[in-house]
Amino acid sequence: MSANEIRDLLHRTVEAWNSADGTAYGEFFTEDATDVTFVGTIYRGGKEIGSAHQVMFDSFLKGTRLAMEIVDIRFYGPDTAVAVTRGETYKGKPKKPGKVATYLIVRGADGEWRIAAVQKTKRNALLEGISFRFQPKSRPRA
Repeated sequence: MSANEIRDLLHRTVEAWNSADGTAYGEFFTEDATDVTFVGTIYRGGKEIGSAHQVMFDSFLKGTRLAMEIVDIRFYGPDTAVAVTRGETYKGKPKKPGKVATYLIVRGADGEWRIAAVQKTKRNALLEGISFRFQPKSRPRA
């Protein structure tokens, strides 16, 4: 159990995205994985996740890059981890991360770590700021 293994897995997903390789991207997910996009689309299974992303890489995500910052990794037993990231897709110059993703990552019988679930959320900094201004005690420590 190593945070470096989880970081490596997530960095390889970024590499697959940046190579516009949907097949490789999908291979980082379990066969029964769930990918909930920030617009609410639900994809199931590594093959569907990979093929759907290939369609997007070939169309409206063509030429995009993915930036990811790992915020937190926590282990819940030897074969289960939760990772929280901030990130953004971009063309040209990287943008300020505007999305947050929570990953459930599991180690399979083959010893490989894969993503079992991911939930992506579009961050609304304006509403967040208003919330903190009127309720400062709701601001997170980190």
